Amino acid sequence: MITQVRKQSCVPAFFILLTAVAWGQPEHISVRPLPHNVIVPQSRAVAFAPDRRQAIEITSVEVKIDILESSAATTMEIHLKNNTNSRQEAELLLPVPDGAVVRGFAYDGPGGLITAAVLPKDEAKRIYQQLVSQIRDPALAEFVGYNLIRSSVFPVEPRGNQRVRLTYDHLLASDGSRIDYMLPRTESLEYAVPWKITANIKSKRPIATVYSASHAMDLRRVSDREMAVTITTEAVTAPGPFRLSYLVTEGGMNATLFAYPDEKVGGGYFLLLAGLPAEKAGSDNNDTIKREITLVIDRSGSMRNEKIQQAKEAALQIISGLRDGEAFNVIIYSNAVERFAAAPVRKNRKNAEAAAKYIDGITAMGGTNIYDALKQALEQKPSEGMLPIVLFLTDGLPTVGQTSEIEIRNLAMKSNPYKRRVFTFGVGVDVNAPLLEKIANESRGKAEFVLPKEDVEVKVGKVFARLNGPILADAELHVLGSDNEAAVGRTRDIMPRVLGDLFEGDQIVLLGQYVGTEPLTFEINGNCVEKKRTFRFRFDFDRPDKRNGFVPRLWASRKIAELIDAVRQMGADGSVGANDPKVKELTDEIVRLSTEFGILTEYTAFLAREGTNLADSVAVRREAGVALESRAMRDRSGYGGVNQSYNLAQSKSQATLNMRNDYYDAGMNRVSVASVQQINDRAYYRRDNQWIDSRLLNETARPTRVVEIGTPEYFELLDRLVRENQQGAVARRDDVILKLGNEVVLIKNTN
Repeated sequence: MITQVRKQSCVPAFFILLTAVAWGQPEHISVRPLPHNVIVPQSRAVAFAPDRRQAIEITSVEVKIDILESSAATTMEIHLKNNTNSRQEAELLLPVPDGAVVRGFAYDGPGGLITAAVLPKDEAKRIYQQLVSQIRDPALAEFVGYNLIRSSVFPVEPRGNQRVRLTYDHLLASDGSRIDYMLPRTESLEYAVPWKITANIKSKRPIATVYSASHAMDLRRVSDREMAVTITTEAVTAPGPFRLSYLVTEGGMNATLFAYPDEKVGGGYFLLLAGLPAEKAGSDNNDTIKREITLVIDRSGSMRNEKIQQAKEAALQIISGLRDGEAFNVIIYSNAVERFAAAPVRKNRKNAEAAAKYIDGITAMGGTNIYDALKQALEQKPSEGMLPIVLFLTDGLPTVGQTSEIEIRNLAMKSNPYKRRVFTFGVGVDVNAPLLEKIANESRGKAEFVLPKEDVEVKVGKVFARLNGPILADAELHVLGSDNEAAVGRTRDIMPRVLGDLFEGDQIVLLGQYVGTEPLTFEINGNCVEKKRTFRFRFDFDRPDKRNGFVPRLWASRKIAELIDAVRQMGADGSVGANDPKVKELTDEIVRLSTEFGILTEYTAFLAREGTNLADSVAVRREAGVALESRAMRDRSGYGGVNQSYNLAQSKSQATLNMRNDYYDAGMNRVSVASVQQINDRAYYRRDNQWIDSRLLNETARPTRVVEIGTPEYFELLDRLVRENQQGAVARRDDVILKLGNEVVLIKNTN
């Protein structure tokens, strides 16, 4: 299918060389000599001039995606800059998905008639091979297996900018009620061109949820059948293909499953995505559970002035945001504990006005009696038929009454008879961060931290907004076999271990390992507006997909965080150290998973350090043990304690890849690791200007075969990697040493 687009002036600047029909037989292609500049927006600009001077650069890419049911229109606007004093020509290469058909092609400047077409992947492969061989740059190898659009770009004026606009349509893959979209992009950590991506999704059926494993997103529900998506500011430079999935429903909860095979675990890894019913426009909230909110406010002397005023404003905002008929209470504490009411009261005009006067009179003085304040909040008689939630604020360490971290933690674990959900807020950094985390985690809540100069009212308000419209409480997961009995031994390490309560707009992302290939039924049940609800989803495991390499990586991220948290909680007992057998066992597993998957934390970032000998397991475990003891176990307050809580909270709930291993350091600065490259389910470490497969780091095996870039042997090896979705491994600028079956292969990519 050929698209002709009329441009707006008269100098022909773009000419598509390839005129094969996307779904037809490829025609004979005559390829003219390459210009000095090759532009691959999904990867990088490459200079082909004798001096390899890069004249053209990609400054940014804007992508707008319109999805209607199972078809998508993708518009890419590519911004180029000429850094020289002469007019330049470039070759533009655009990898595109299967079945893509060009609908529009335009640029800024003089115009004419443009002819554009998509080259099928077999012919694209030949072009990729030719270009890789001539340019001697492995970047394009990453896109073998994709179709290709190729054009010349002329002119790009001296010191000028050029904007290229391309629109293509293609049909999306579907798996049951799940629709998947993918935009090819490089996985290289070197790629720093910002991509602003937006998507609009429309469906005839209600949309249950939207999910991306690759990039963090902001979601806005336009209606129950339309969603607007924008990747976050932090994600615009995140590498890797942009993946987007949406799940439709006929009513009630719906779920889908991504599976990845791995013989080492006896089956593989899975990600279960479940979506709640779409919010109904104009809903009167009769289908949601009423809430009972207890605000527990620290009024110790350190809270005076701005902090206590912000806490009071937050309390007023929350009471105002409750619906009539929901319940609330206010508990204030310093040396002693006081209550607005003996038990939560129903919100009405009279009670709200009385609470406002009570809150207005709160002043800050005295110490911090966390134990008794928490005890009184947990032991209140509950409001029947409501979801009991506690919002617990403190700005300091316990100084009055029972101050033992272990005793306060045990109170939350063992003395919560009415299963109140406790959301903790550490105001400032002079708090016991792991204690606040544990209190929240043990009660299906979440810990938040309000850093200096952040607004208490804003932070508490955001959490309260997320607690809007409870739909399913006390959610539980059961995995059943074909006989509808518990599937013993069929799954391992499912995370999270306890499901949280589900609110409007929530989604469930479960990660785990599966054993065998027989079908499994995942049953999710819970309480929904005074009645029990059960949802069952049956999935087959006989056709896992190698393209789902994000699944084991996300699983490993959560597992590592779970292990670190276990070490951190052991630090509550000051007598336990890194040499304790339990800590040693946890440390060994943290190091093993971190090395294998290339998922590094503040405690294991040294694994990527040049000169670290990963074959010396004793030295590696010792260094990891020192970091875990000095930081995770001993550093419990201040910025050094809070940063760890931030990192763990993100990792324990991670549903999106963190390709650059970003984390907060002890000063709350965002840092990343550039010497570990994640490719599908594997990791490569940079050592002596080589990228080495993580499976070879603790071995002394030497390469049994050397393959030169651009040779027939190179492309034969590349075909094999494409079948395993590992072609990104050879797209590094430096040499690559990888394990391929029983072979150790050195790929000479260095120019």
